[in-house]
Amino acid sequence: MAAMTMPRRRPGRPRRDETRPTREVVLTEATALFARRGFDAVGLREIAAAAGVDVATVSHHLGTKAQLYDACFAWVFAAEREVLETAAARARSALAAGPAAARRALHDLVDVFVDFLEQRPETTALWLRRWLEPDRHADLDARYATPLYGLVTDLLGAAAAAGALVEPTPHVTARSLVWAVHGHVVALLASGPARDRERAEFRRFVHHLLDRLYGPVDS
Repeated sequence: MAAMTMPRRRPGRPRRDETRPTREVVLTEATALFARRGFDAVGLREIAAAAGVDVATVSHHLGTKAQLYDACFAWVFAAEREVLETAAARARSALAAGPAAARRALHDLVDVFVDFLEQRPETTALWLRRWLEPDRHADLDARYATPLYGLVTDLLGAAAAAGALVEPTPHVTARSLVWAVHGHVVALLASGPARDRERAEFRRFVHHLLDRLYGPVDS
């Protein structure tokens, strides 16, 4: 009986990472490509090649390019929601402990958000590409951005209702903080050797901003 041989991979295709599920590998590569060049400039064949699979495998796991694009946002949203919901729950628990404890919890919440985006800058890049064309793929905002804005807005509203702080426009504050952190991530990527200083300076800035808005945490 003839010996079995493994089919050769096509030239130039990287070997797929066998330590992770195929869907995760495809999402990782697709997110990076969409974040770098946007929806129109990236094709399924390029994504498949980067992931070390064929186009049929990409389509099997994630459907059309539009469905894959949506899945990339869903993927980063799920990770972001997990860390923010945990931090927001801690902040809500702190409301009963008084204004200083509530403000300290807000510091912690912003720190969690900054940490997340510093560790996953493709999230910022993906959203910036989306926002360059505000009329296209606008439905993504409703599914993957609005819930997180709402999470912070509701928390600020609850803190104001509990007397822990004064916040007349929580939706504006939430949006402003989110955009500030995304801007920081962009600056961080371009800061080169000054990256550690940029991290420390932004952390001091955002804490100072919260203190100016709501009072220092030790008061």
